[in-house]
This record gives sequence, C-alpha cells and structure tokens, in this order.
Amino acid sequence: MNQLDAMRIYVRVAELASFTSTAEQLGLPKASVSAAVQQLENLLGTRLLHRTTRRVQMTQDGQVFYERSRDMLADMEELQGLFRAGPTELRGRLRVDMPQAVARDLVIPQLPAFLAEHPGLEIELSSTDRRVDLVREGFDCVLRVGTLSDSSLIARPLGHYRMGNFASPAYLARYGTPHTLAELAGHQLVNYLPTLGARPDGFEYVDAQGHTQSIPLPGALSVNATFSYEGACLAGLGIIQVPRAGVRGHLEAGRLIDILPAFTAPAMAVSLLYANRRHLPRRVQVFMHWLAGLMAERLAAD
Repeated sequence: MNQLDAMRIYVRVAELASFTSTAEQLGLPKASVSAAVQQLENLLGTRLLHRTTRRVQMTQDGQVFYERSRDMLADMEELQGLFRAGPTELRGRLRVDMPQAVARDLVIPQLPAFLAEHPGLEIELSSTDRRVDLVREGFDCVLRVGTLSDSSLIARPLGHYRMGNFASPAYLARYGTPHTLAELAGHQLVNYLPTLGARPDGFEYVDAQGHTQSIPLPGALSVNATFSYEGACLAGLGIIQVPRAGVRGHLEAGRLIDILPAFTAPAMAVSLLYANRRHLPRRVQVFMHWLAGLMAERLAAD
C-alpha cells in the first residue's frame, strides 16, 4: 500500500476513533486498515494510536501527524486537479448534510443538472434533524439552520430565514384566529423538541425593543422531527413557528394560515459549515458555491 493511501486510512481512523467503522466506511477489510496504520508507525518509528478493546485514541505524535496528513492530503488533491480543464473534471465522493426540507424542496430537484455537469462526482446526502458530527462522521460540509455552537468549524453565513406562525383552517375554525398576544389564551402549540422530554420554548416573539420573549402555551403533542411538526399542524393539532420558506406551498394552497404576523420568532441564521483546514478540495468548493447560490435564491424569495 502506498503512503498516501495509508495516510488517508489513518486520517479516517483518527477521526472515527475506530478501525471497524473506518473499514466499513471505506469498504476495506479491517485487517487492511490495521496494516496501513502499522505501516505508517513502522515508517515513522513512533506509535500513532493507543489501542484498547474499547477505544482508539491518538497519541501526541499521532495528533501532530493527523493534522499534517490532513493538510497534505488536501494539498495533493488540489495539486492533482490543478491542470485539469474545467469543472467537468471533478472527481470523488462528497458527503453532505442538510435539513430535510432543503434537501427535498431545493437541492434534490436541482441535483440532476449539477451531476450532469460533474459526472465524476458521487454525492452522499444526509438529511436528518440530528446535528451530525462533521469531523467524526466524515462530512465535507453541512448546511445548518439556527444558532451555531461548534467553534472548531468554519462557518460561511448565507443569510437568514424569516419566521412565521401558522395554523390549519380546521384548527382556527375550532379555536378562533388570534389577532393579539392576549388572544393566544386558550390556544395550544405543537411542541418541537430535538430531545423529547425537554422543556418547550413556548410561543416565541421579538418585542418592540428587539428582545426575544416567550409565552407558555399548552400542547397536546411534542415531536422531534420537522416533517412531524409540519404534519401535526396540517392535522389541526396546534400552532407551529417555522421558516416561511418551508411552508410556502401550504400557504398558497390554503392548507395553512399565517397568523400574528407582527409577533414572529427571531430570524434563523443559515450557514455552511466545514472543517478547519488550510485548503478545501476543489470538489467541495464547487459544491458549496453551487449550494450557496441555490440558498441565496431561496432566501431572496423569502
């Protein structure tokens, strides 16, 4: 096995902290993964990983080698594509994650044209409400909506989603249409909780001073998935607070009604996240530029 291949394998083992997971992800026998790491350790004359029956952890030398290897592999990939003419020469796999609604309504309908332009790419598209670990799970980039917390990643701001308050015609026929915050008394929310059992936020709105306020409201249903959240509202189970762009079709069709437009939750930031590395592979740069363009059109329409 050549050194570059061994380095690629080592980087994945270091990020996943697992020989087994690396073998599964790369489609290699576990013995080949172990042999690649052993080859590097013999070549360098130092131990790169601490191995136990329960975990794999980088040594101090292993951490240094990991950082340098990651940069070197990115440089090599850039160098290999330096003299190729045009974007059609992009090759390799892209692993990306984004919200379900963005994947369904925006990205997937446009992917045929993108892949026709770049036939050498293979895209692994994850869309889940769970916040993936970009580094450990091997994602090239992640589209995230909402507050960012991981300072170890590079964030490229794309804009903001305007929020709205929505209910179904059947729900409003039963409970009435509120026109003031005081008229929310007697209404109920569908609660969106990424972790079931957590305390609901209540009805959120931005006051005249620009501060976020919350009004506790009862809710018969709590969900942890955006599609369930939307579906519960369509079924008449309560009020939801979501980005307007995501329910535009329901509004136009009359399946949802916009209520209390003067009292909406704070706008939600939209960002592209990627690992903190000196050089990004060209295929990642091209995909991120394409995705940023799609999101710019969506946010402008919002």
